[in-house]
Amino acid sequence: MSKKNRALSEEEIDERVIAQADDDSAWGKPIKVKRSRAAVLVFNEEQMARLPITVGPETVSGAPVFRGTRVPVAALLDNLADGLTLDEFLDNFPTVRREQAVQVLEFYKEALARLSRAA
Repeated sequence: MSKKNRALSEEEIDERVIAQADDDSAWGKPIKVKRSRAAVLVFNEEQMARLPITVGPETVSGAPVFRGTRVPVAALLDNLADGLTLDEFLDNFPTVRREQAVQVLEFYKEALARLSRAA
């Protein structure tokens, strides 16, 4: 039976570090600690200007909203996550145009693709 390496919790790492400080034999072998790499996506002003959204402190407490509406962009994502279709979302928020919603979804799709390439 092969023994799989498992990631140590922060508590376990702390315990071993403390034990090693007291006794060098506390470490059977070096511990590999995986650190996650942070990926930062940068979008230029031109890309952001093409999005059908606006952000301002005077509109919906500064939440990004679909341009020309008071509908937060998060409402689209929340509704889709709750199982509504795009058509149902558009029926519930008639001030949002289909083109706007699709453009935002395409933006998220592109951002996720860029994120996966950066990883």
